[in-house]
Amino acid sequence: MKNKFSLLALFLLINLFLIAQNNGHQPSANISVSINQKIGKMYPAWAWFGYDEPNYTYMKDGKKLLSEIAHLSPVPAHIRTHSLLVSGDGVAALKWGSTNVYTEDSNGRPIYTWNIIDSIFDTYVQRGIKPLAQIGFMPEALSSKPLPYQHHWKPGTPYGDIFTGWTFPPKDYLKWAELVKQWVLHAVARYGATEVGSWYWELWNEPDSPYWGGSLQEYLKLYDYTVAAAKNALPSIQVGGPHVTGPAGSRGANFLKAFLQHCISEKNYVTNEIGTPLDFIAFHAKGSPKLINNHVRMDMGKQLRDIASGFSIVAAYPSLKKLPIIIGESDPEGCAACGMATNPENAYRNGTMYSSYTAASFARKYALADSLNVNFLGAVSWSFEFENQPWFYGFRDLATNGVDKPVLNVFRMFGMMQGSRLNVAANQMYPLKKIVSTSVREAQSDIGAIASSDLKTAAVMVWNYHDDDVLKESTLVHLTINDIPSKTLLLTHYRIDQFHSNSYEVWKKMGSPQQPSQEQIAQLEKAGQLETLDPPKKLNIKHHQLNYNIEMPIQGVSLLKIDWK
Repeated sequence: MKNKFSLLALFLLINLFLIAQNNGHQPSANISVSINQKIGKMYPAWAWFGYDEPNYTYMKDGKKLLSEIAHLSPVPAHIRTHSLLVSGDGVAALKWGSTNVYTEDSNGRPIYTWNIIDSIFDTYVQRGIKPLAQIGFMPEALSSKPLPYQHHWKPGTPYGDIFTGWTFPPKDYLKWAELVKQWVLHAVARYGATEVGSWYWELWNEPDSPYWGGSLQEYLKLYDYTVAAAKNALPSIQVGGPHVTGPAGSRGANFLKAFLQHCISEKNYVTNEIGTPLDFIAFHAKGSPKLINNHVRMDMGKQLRDIASGFSIVAAYPSLKKLPIIIGESDPEGCAACGMATNPENAYRNGTMYSSYTAASFARKYALADSLNVNFLGAVSWSFEFENQPWFYGFRDLATNGVDKPVLNVFRMFGMMQGSRLNVAANQMYPLKKIVSTSVREAQSDIGAIASSDLKTAAVMVWNYHDDDVLKESTLVHLTINDIPSKTLLLTHYRIDQFHSNSYEVWKKMGSPQQPSQEQIAQLEKAGQLETLDPPKKLNIKHHQLNYNIEMPIQGVSLLKIDWK
């Protein structure tokens, strides 16, 4: 504890020095919200997560993290994972997973084996988590080009090495359809029609990329066969797609438009009638960090342009505009399993920059959905955990070796925001159009907030974000919350910064051990939880208004929660 206080004192001295260097004029910002200015529902669009390696699900640290995800969300979280139909022995590896659901006997008759996939879905259902069940990839016995099949990719080797026989269309579409039907029937028998009907089911991943070894028309054909089989097994099932890459690019945009047009007005490959059922629409959105002058520079604008483009494409189809939209992968960049050793631009992942980026970008996702009047349901953060890997290796994950990273605490903050979203007035928050087009590149950082209120409670999440990960002096934020229907309240201030809710900084101060002791692990686990900046305070307020000053360090995130009777 003494060590922590001395570090805090040093941090304050540094800030005081920087303020003095600025002739005593500390940067400041004003943020104002009103309990009465509601702009929409505070729906949990953030409570969606995903990962490449499905077999991590039921492993030790996977189960631990899934339990934490289930606990932090006020509603059932959704989980998306790849390779649920891939052939293999179930042994996990980077960018690889398998369930061996489908094989054939010597006469070509299907053999269905459900034990591994049951282990995955049992882990979800036992925790109240809802799968975003990905129907893919191609079993070896069904692939039209099966060999080579299993890859052995590792960081530093060409990414294209992962695309093997599991990417190709089926050699028999009827056998594929029967596999889909049998999977859904098995899920209904195990979990019940009501439970399975509450999940979202999708076909494949990024079929406009090498993840799909067939043509556009072959994907559309596969989609028609998949939907027909799934709805034959369970008419209430919710099936959608196509989970293309970023729609700001022509490849993703053209594939998405062709898919939507097919579902609306083209001949169905199974029924020969016009149209195919579509229950939700999905696409992906990624940023693009780079190493600039020995520091990481993010590009939030690129990710937001993908989202804006995807929303705009959907909004252009009147018959589809009300369908739910899921951003199936929504991240600062594209390769979760590429660590800092091979990709130094991914150094943002361990510390608070990932946290402030997540806070600021999710606020803009809500704002983009509002501005384009679309039914935004959720954005999948493609980040989970990696079993038996080095500590803080720089993977895009929520936890390392069972210890939570700072970014997971942003989702804990979001979990306390319920009810209605409130209008935010912030004089140092980048306007939506500006941050979409240019990201955060000016000298002034993005100091903004997202706010919510419910019965007898309100919350304001504040961040100090910049694309360039360089040390800057803190900013004094003057926060005003108006129209509080009480004269007394309880204020709780949660914080993510260098000294709070930050297992990474604690690990570095330990000397970055790769074999920490049990005592050190216990310290790291504690440091990985969401902390308060100060003890909760009971306050008396005048004129239904709270005025509160916050010292916001660069890349810091605060959640101010007020409760009243």
